Amino acid sequence: MGAVPSDLEIAQAATLRPTSDIGAVLDLGVDDLEPYGRHAAKVELEAVGARRPAGKYVVVTAVTPTPLGEGKTTTAVGLVQGLGRLGKRATAVLRQPSLGPVFGIKGGAAGAGWSQIVPMETMNLHLTGDFHAVTAAHNLLAAMLDNHLQHGNALGIAAHSITWGRVLDMNDRALRNIIVGLGGRLDGVPRQARFDITAASEVMTILALSTSLTDLRQRLGRIVVGYTGEGVPVTAEDLKAAGAMAVLLKDAVRPNLLQTLEGQPALIHCGPFGNIATGNSSIVADHVGLSRSDIVVTEAGFGADLGYERFVNVKCRTSGFVPDAAVVVVTVRALKVHSGRFKVVAGKPLPPELLEENPDDVAAGLSNLAHHLDIVAGTGVPAVVAINAFPDDHASEHAVIARFAHQRGVPCAVSTHVADGGAGATALARTVLEATEAGTHLRYTYELDAPLTDKIEALATKVYGAASVDYAPAAASELKRLTDLGFGGLPVLIAKTHLSTTATPADRGAPKGWTLPIREVRLAAGAGYVYVLSGQMQTMPGLGSHPAAERMDLAEDGRIVGLF
Repeated sequence: MGAVPSDLEIAQAATLRPTSDIGAVLDLGVDDLEPYGRHAAKVELEAVGARRPAGKYVVVTAVTPTPLGEGKTTTAVGLVQGLGRLGKRATAVLRQPSLGPVFGIKGGAAGAGWSQIVPMETMNLHLTGDFHAVTAAHNLLAAMLDNHLQHGNALGIAAHSITWGRVLDMNDRALRNIIVGLGGRLDGVPRQARFDITAASEVMTILALSTSLTDLRQRLGRIVVGYTGEGVPVTAEDLKAAGAMAVLLKDAVRPNLLQTLEGQPALIHCGPFGNIATGNSSIVADHVGLSRSDIVVTEAGFGADLGYERFVNVKCRTSGFVPDAAVVVVTVRALKVHSGRFKVVAGKPLPPELLEENPDDVAAGLSNLAHHLDIVAGTGVPAVVAINAFPDDHASEHAVIARFAHQRGVPCAVSTHVADGGAGATALARTVLEATEAGTHLRYTYELDAPLTDKIEALATKVYGAASVDYAPAAASELKRLTDLGFGGLPVLIAKTHLSTTATPADRGAPKGWTLPIREVRLAAGAGYVYVLSGQMQTMPGLGSHPAAERMDLAEDGRIVGLF
């Protein structure tokens, strides 16, 4: 048997359908598409409101992932391909990868094996420039803010109150805490500042949650950058920056059309981080897919405690769309890790004993799967367990998971889409189609009129499994201030590690009875939520000792290599 080709080699060998043919699947004509190269296109906004959304809506989430990820994206793509094999007009609606993780740990993030979005290089590297537009719009506001300070500060902004940093779409820990304005009098007002990664920018989430150009423009104007000496919020509108920001984002608000390896439409749009921001692709892309497909499959970042929770409490609240089913992806290796008996480190080979047949190790990690199924059940959405199968799995280990799901009354299917494409996902596709007929009674984790602290505590206890919340004095004070300023009716996001259900990355399984620490509170008034930072969560990741960038290069013929 020859060597198994890499994801990139599979993608580069694929024969792609013309973008016009992919658009035709969605009843999009030539006037609805603006081509970007040979195999990508922007979808015109006029196509968004042309039809009423009526397709089935499926969200893919997962158990708590190992550092290597458990395959939500490839499962979502495989499911779309499997649905296509069953004669359904299915569309994938996914986030665009951030360059930070692409060059950091993950490498390519367009799926895997024979269930990928293609062109793989286009999706992972720049696509149509949306991330750069978000970076530019965010940093334009930062530049106009510092320029306002330089030229007299007519708004009376207190420098120590400024909350608006700068962003860069790269992992760069050296920029987490910086001083700007150093040099002479003409070089700006010296003050402490920070860089976040672009995927953590409020502008990125605004783009994902906006329903139109008008909505986008209004949300940009509501961004709060800091406060006056009297504590009055100062907005992008006050700085006269929101209009220019909207100009930079005029094209970025349109979804991007690509395709799966088997020729189904894929709408790739926006990329808010799953543990810092909302972790979901755009409402506009969902609208296009739901109004022009039998079924849309979208993905919510990381486990159900993060992206799925925000999908329900923020995205669905904003869009009004109700999911028909939630697919919870699980792998044998993830449950073995959650047994607490193994350690997986990104960039290092898996422990050999992890690959040995041992159903007991799988059973020892089932508490994590149970936790995520409880989260989905708490929202009233029918669940399906998808076992993302690896070649070195054992049937006895899959049986442990299937038996557990059956005992809970949750349908389960093994999917081999990575090795077999859509043919390996038809069982999963049938199971999901059945689940979408069960009916959803969507429930939110909290009511919007509850106090901010009650919302935080609801997330801590109902979603994470904590017993209590501990607020740092500064965080408690900021929550009170935001309430007094009229922001208490906003949803709440908790920025925490994705590597466990708690605020401690090393925790395994699904611990109960712990205390959630809240150390910092930030306002995202334009996006429409308050977000709090727990534990040591960073909004600007760093690179590892051997980042994925080290293995990437250009071949002599110009082909990209090493983008796994």
